Amino acid sequence: MSIRPVRQISGTQPTLEGAGVHLHRVFGFGDPSLTDPFLMMDDFRNDRPDDYKAGFPWHPHRGIETITYVLAGTVDHADSLGNAGTLGPGSVQWMTAGSGILHQEMPKGDTFGRMHGFQLWANLPRDQKMTKPRYQDIPSGDIPEIIDDDGTRVRVVCGEFWGSRGPVDGIAADPQYLDIFVPAGKRKVLPVDTYRSAFAYIFEGSGSFRDASRPFGVLVEKEVDGAEVHLRDMSGNRTLVVFDAGDEVVVQAGEKGIRFLLVTGKPIQEPVAWHGPIVMNTQQELIEAFAELRNGTFIREGAQMG
Repeated sequence: MSIRPVRQISGTQPTLEGAGVHLHRVFGFGDPSLTDPFLMMDDFRNDRPDDYKAGFPWHPHRGIETITYVLAGTVDHADSLGNAGTLGPGSVQWMTAGSGILHQEMPKGDTFGRMHGFQLWANLPRDQKMTKPRYQDIPSGDIPEIIDDDGTRVRVVCGEFWGSRGPVDGIAADPQYLDIFVPAGKRKVLPVDTYRSAFAYIFEGSGSFRDASRPFGVLVEKEVDGAEVHLRDMSGNRTLVVFDAGDEVVVQAGEKGIRFLLVTGKPIQEPVAWHGPIVMNTQQELIEAFAELRNGTFIREGAQMG
C-alpha cells in the first residue's frame, strides 16, 4: 500500500458569480490537468441573504457535468428541457449538460438566512460532449451514510466506499464523491484508486494529511463593527489539498475534528478549450457553440422535451 503525498495546498479566492453571488472559488480557470477530470469548484457559503439571493439566472452549459451539493438552505432550479425542482439540505443534483442546456439556480437561506453548498464541474470526454442532457436529483435520504467504530462518518454521494455505493450513476469520470467527518484526534486511513486524480476540500474543523503540515490559515471575509474586513482563519477551513499518486489518503484530525469532501475521478487527458460555462476540445468548437447561442440553435432537437 502506498500513501498519497500532498502535491499542493491552497486556500480559496472570494469571487462574484451569477447575478452577484458572493462565493469562494476552490479551484478553476487555471491548469485543468492538475485536477483532471474536474475543472472547477465553488463553495457558496454565506449567512447574509443580500450576498446570494440574486442567484444564478438563466445561463448555458455544454460539454461538462455540474454537481451541486447543498448542506444548508435550498436551491430552486429550472431548465430549458422543462425540469424544475428544489434541492434541500443534504441533497445532490448531478447534471450532465452534454450537447447543451439552459438552466438557472436560485439559492434561498434557511430560517436563519444561512446558505451553504458546493458546485463542482466535471469535464466530459470528446465522445460524450454532445450527448443528450440528463439530470439526477438525489434527496438527502437516498445518500448512504456509514459510521465507523471510531465515530468517523462518511456520506457516499457517488462511487463505492466501505461496501456502500452512492446513488449517482452513469457518470463519465466514474468519480468517487465523499463527505467525510473524522472526530477530534483520530487518525484515519482512507482507500483511493491508484490511477485516479484525488483532492480533499476541508470546510469544517482542522487537521493534517500525511506529508503535509497543518492546513494554513486562509483569508476569509468577516464583519467587524459593521465593516467588512479580511481575517486569517487558522482552522483549516476552506483549504484545498491536491494529492499525488498512491492508493491511500491518511488524515489526522485536529482538536475539533475535521470535515472535508474527498473527490476522485479518472483523468480524461484530452485538450481543453474553455470559455465560461462551455467546455470543448478545440477553439473552433467553442466558436461554433457561441454562434449557436446567438442564432438560437444551441439546444439540439434530440434534447428537447416532448
